[in-house]
Amino acid sequence: MQTALLIYLCGVVCDFLINFGIFQTSVVELAAVLTGLVSVWLVKKENVWAFPIGGVSVLLSAYIYFKGNIYANAGINLFYFFMNIYGWYNWLRKTGEDQHLMITSCSRKEMQVYIVLMIFFFFGLWYLLGKTPDNKYAVYDAFTSSLYVIAMWLMARKKIQHWILWIIGDVVMVGLCIFLKWYFLGFQYLVYMVIATLGWMEWKYKVKGTQTY
Repeated sequence: MQTALLIYLCGVVCDFLINFGIFQTSVVELAAVLTGLVSVWLVKKENVWAFPIGGVSVLLSAYIYFKGNIYANAGINLFYFFMNIYGWYNWLRKTGEDQHLMITSCSRKEMQVYIVLMIFFFFGLWYLLGKTPDNKYAVYDAFTSSLYVIAMWLMARKKIQHWILWIIGDVVMVGLCIFLKWYFLGFQYLVYMVIATLGWMEWKYKVKGTQTY
């Protein structure tokens, strides 16, 4: 079933390329999209190679956002780069008895702390971005960035709740990318949203900790 789904998603991507054309987007954006999609799929499958591939994707995305005056998302992608390094290390390290890091769920208290941190990041970023020139989308930029900071941290620690935060952020980013006419990048976030939903379902099945990558 997983193979059939992957073939279907590849078919969707190919159909998009045929109908819209890869030359309507930059080479950098195309590379960011493709490496990003591969990385998210590998996270879903608990494959540690998601992190080095993801590192390439976020560096390219940081460049794109900076050029588009989406400064918080540019900065957050640089943060992702270092979190990819941490996640790579954390997923590979042994946690005892020759076991790799297992999928777990955040406690209610942990989630309350993360929600408070997201609110703090949101208002802090919104205030700072409001003082920068040429940033008309500060509220969206700050909102998605605050979600993604916590989501990336949770992903590096194999906490299942990271999928929910990615899904919420991806919904917002699809709308923003369409508005900015970044259609290919918007399509990337749409596919991210689908994979994140599937990842949530798959990790939910594994959350009791019987499998690793």
